[in-house]
Amino acid sequence: MIYTVTLNPSIDYIVEVENFSIGALNRMKEDHKLPGGKGINVSRVLGQLQIESKASGFLGGFTGSFIADWLKKEGVKTNFAPVLDDTRINIKLKSGEETEINGLGPVVTESEQKHFFETLAGIGAGDIVILSGSVPPSLGKNFYDKIIEFTQAKKADFMIDTTGEELLAALPKKPILIKPNHHELADLFHVNFETKEDLIPYGKKCLEMGAKHVIVSMAGDGALLFSGDEVYFAKPIKGKVKNSVGAGDSMIAGFVGKFHQSGDAVEAFRLGVATGTATAFSTDLAEAKRIEEILPQVEIVKMEDSK
Repeated sequence: MIYTVTLNPSIDYIVEVENFSIGALNRMKEDHKLPGGKGINVSRVLGQLQIESKASGFLGGFTGSFIADWLKKEGVKTNFAPVLDDTRINIKLKSGEETEINGLGPVVTESEQKHFFETLAGIGAGDIVILSGSVPPSLGKNFYDKIIEFTQAKKADFMIDTTGEELLAALPKKPILIKPNHHELADLFHVNFETKEDLIPYGKKCLEMGAKHVIVSMAGDGALLFSGDEVYFAKPIKGKVKNSVGAGDSMIAGFVGKFHQSGDAVEAFRLGVATGTATAFSTDLAEAKRIEEILPQVEIVKMEDSK
């Protein structure tokens, strides 16, 4: 089983306003309410791939019920720990440029935290736990560490999608995958990249530090996979980008879902690129039909200087 963990889910309230004016009455041109949260995105895309997962984390209040109901309609299995506080709402205001206002998230009590770990009690060897997204401030800075320790004690693998110090701290614990983008990788090692070749020593360094596989996404310039002694490059696919939100989560879903089935990192990378691209070319997360259309277009080459 694949388990996704979203500690700080949200309703993403997307509002479109023409010529937004501060201090004046503005009327919406269009609005959408969608379940938000990186782990939730992964589970939704896995559902499109017909790969079973179980979504967990914390949900509370009427906003939490909205997310739970949406996932149920999509056939996503869930086992969230309930919290007394409402799940947050993130506002994405589109008026020319996009402005985001993100909620803080609920205050999670010790008893609610204990209940969360009970939702993961069934994990074991052969399972993968995907950790991604922000952590509610009330949980402290080391909550991911607690989940990783719990996961490893159960002999399960984990994947983590985070940045900075949290990512560095997780590397020695041997995550099955990390997926920084090129900007995040540069920030991690305090360097600048001019070409994709510049990234190679630092992707390899992540492997040396403990990661089993590394994907570095480069937006419209393709992506790199570091696996064992090899480095693979997925060429960019041409198309109109409609949505960057969730593209990285979709790539994770494709890679982890396929790798969990086959153990083949290159084929998992191929599906990951297809799912990530399909979301980028869609208004919401990728749907199965779009993924199937894009998969044959994915071209992967081995980097000659990878050894």
